[in-house]
Amino acid sequence: MAAATVLSPPEDANSPARRTVSREDLLAAALKLIGPHRSLSTLSLREVAREAGIAPNSFYRQFRDMDELAVALIDVAGRSLRTIIGEARQRATSSATSVVRVSVETFMEQLRADDKLLHVLLREGAVGSDDFKHAVERELHYFEEELQHDLVRLAALDGAVLYKPELVSMAITRLVFAMGASAMDQPPENDPELVEQISTMIRMIIVGARTPAAFRRG
Repeated sequence: MAAATVLSPPEDANSPARRTVSREDLLAAALKLIGPHRSLSTLSLREVAREAGIAPNSFYRQFRDMDELAVALIDVAGRSLRTIIGEARQRATSSATSVVRVSVETFMEQLRADDKLLHVLLREGAVGSDDFKHAVERELHYFEEELQHDLVRLAALDGAVLYKPELVSMAITRLVFAMGASAMDQPPENDPELVEQISTMIRMIIVGARTPAAFRRG
């Protein structure tokens, strides 16, 4: 004898169980939940589903688990920030000084932006799972590759040669992200002084890398 079919009661089309959301909706919901004292690693699937207005089971239509959502959000954050800073560098003049200044100012503006995308990159690389850290590391490598091309281009315009440009771009990227992570918990009133400090440190790195004598042995 065939088992009787269990019928569920009809659901309201607007109920969480029937509402469908996109990957972008779930990413936006996760962004709303993180903050100065909450990282992606502390969010639960149920929290994100509730913020998005769907039943927890509906979450799996878009992501396998919270780790996959977090990695997707890190990728979105990286692409967004690279685009914004890349456009800012293109608007700057051809001198290294102005490009550095504009890039740092843009970075700090994104640190204070309402979308909190930069916060994702700054926090998850330190407190997230191994998957999160690998995703952040991948984004940092993308930043370093793009910066390396700009540094070599600017040095050539000045008739200079950059010593180990891949290390120079790594040093600058890691410096900026480390300073940005510290700045997250500081009041925005400190930003102008921090922009000046970071810009000066970056220029020191670039000047040193353009000075062959600094790398001569003995």
